[in-house]
Amino acid sequence: MLFGKLLPREGNFFELFDQHGAYIVEGARAFILLIEHYADVGLREKYINEVGNAERQADRITAEVNRLLHKTFITPIDREQIHGLINAMDDILDLLQDATETMSLYDVRAMNEDITRLGDLSAKCCERVQHAVSLLPKLSDHATAAAAIKTCEEIDRLESDADRVMRSAMSKLFREENDVRELIKLKTIYEQLESISDRCEDVANLIEGVVLENS
Repeated sequence: MLFGKLLPREGNFFELFDQHGAYIVEGARAFILLIEHYADVGLREKYINEVGNAERQADRITAEVNRLLHKTFITPIDREQIHGLINAMDDILDLLQDATETMSLYDVRAMNEDITRLGDLSAKCCERVQHAVSLLPKLSDHATAAAAIKTCEEIDRLESDADRVMRSAMSKLFREENDVRELIKLKTIYEQLESISDRCEDVANLIEGVVLENS
């Protein structure tokens, strides 16, 4: 009995999830501002740096969660769920930074309507992820659990919208873009932006599993 009492319990996993979710939103909003102000080189660099900073801060939280998993005897939810959730969340910011770096490395000169639409859908997914994660500590409450499921369903719908936008964007790109280099650049960016919503859907699926098992 004494041994059990001395073992680390619970940890601050939910708080760390919430902090990570806040950095996801911070990175997504900086990315939207990057798209909106892309023509201004100074602002472009500012928002590129903000996306990178959010990604680095989130990486530290991911490392802390994984460190805590090795030290905590009793966790608030299943250990595999914690590991899967924090790494799926980290994938979102990794993709945001990848898209940001691609724009710079590929020397993309201007944004277009399809990038704006995909970026907006990605940002909305990120905001929904943060909201769903913030509900995890109170899943024992039926109304909170229902709200979490509803938010996950919203993420699924946004991901479907992003799929449709990308298919339309790809069709337009291959029909209208004659410069092969530009085609390759834009195709890569479209795919990265659509992948952000995919990763958000992965998080939503994991959260739905947590809700079903713990509410």
